[in-house]
Amino acid sequence: MKKRLVFLTGYSYKYLFRPLLFLTDSESIHNFFIRFGQALGNEYSGGIFKFFFCHPQKELEQQLFGINFRNPVGLAAGFDYGASLMWVLPGLNFGFETIGTITNMPYEGNPKPRLGRLVKTRSLMVNKGFKNEGIKKIVEKLKGQNFVFPVGISIGKTNSAKLRTQGAAVEDIVSAFEVVEKEKLDIGFYELNISCPNLYGKIEFYEPEHLSGLLQAVFALKPSKPVFIKMPISKDNEEIIKMMDVIVKYPVKAVILGNLQKDRNNSSFVREELEKFPAGSFSGLPTRARSNELIKLIYKRYGQKIKIIGCGGIFCGKDAYDKIRAGASLVQLITGLIFEGPQLASQINYELEDLLKKDGFDNITQAIGANVN
Repeated sequence: MKKRLVFLTGYSYKYLFRPLLFLTDSESIHNFFIRFGQALGNEYSGGIFKFFFCHPQKELEQQLFGINFRNPVGLAAGFDYGASLMWVLPGLNFGFETIGTITNMPYEGNPKPRLGRLVKTRSLMVNKGFKNEGIKKIVEKLKGQNFVFPVGISIGKTNSAKLRTQGAAVEDIVSAFEVVEKEKLDIGFYELNISCPNLYGKIEFYEPEHLSGLLQAVFALKPSKPVFIKMPISKDNEEIIKMMDVIVKYPVKAVILGNLQKDRNNSSFVREELEKFPAGSFSGLPTRARSNELIKLIYKRYGQKIKIIGCGGIFCGKDAYDKIRAGASLVQLITGLIFEGPQLASQINYELEDLLKKDGFDNITQAIGANVN
């Protein structure tokens, strides 16, 4: 009964509600759903959602980094950058979420439009540039809360022209970590976002020397929670390997593969949609193939040293399963939620159950890297 209801919700969203929602600009709808989700995030409504969208799925449970993940489907950073949805998402059967990306200093966001839809491409234009309230306000929101699923904070460089050197950028990022560490919040992990393509200036952490300097400074703090790194998909294999050779020298627990698509020549784009957005980078379908390639590459070379979280182009259970079989232990999504509906995490988990059973696996851990020779 629950399974049928979940899939009926998805059908209703796609063919009844989505056409109406898509008549309004993307950022206004995003803000509406954040407010709506925050309003619904209480014990009563959470229980109602859980009744309809959740059921025990032992096959999907994992223990990673000392954290219990009841299922592998998380909300990626880039959606809840105001720390508003920690209480409604578990009822929708998400296994975890990442708040942010949050920066040391607040930033009002890049010039509009900051979000846009490429419906035929199944993609979103993203140009927020780490729009957020700043780490101190986010920490105040999280103080004293005890979460019912793993909640992480994504931290990145403040998007400010005032940060003109690598050293200043490192200090800025470390300062944000320090604010969180002082409060001993009930968070599960940190995500270090080094891969946003929509920031001011030429500061970057892709060069091995720059990346090593950042990681050395972050781990000098001895973070109390596991640290993951959000990786770009815009670099070639050789560049990614050079970055990974640095990363595995530090106690980084996982890499997230990966961030937005910058390549406007990607074959996934419908050209007339792309031309509407001269600025920004792109999520969803244009990220999928490269994300999967990098997951497989990293799993094959570094799978014994580090875990992988797959992100990019997940619209259904098979999309998530492809990333898992390529080497991902967990997956994250945003764009699929916009295109497919609020039931998507629950739907993916039902589909993962079926796919695992079809392949003869008793637990999701047996499927990780199954496609890598």
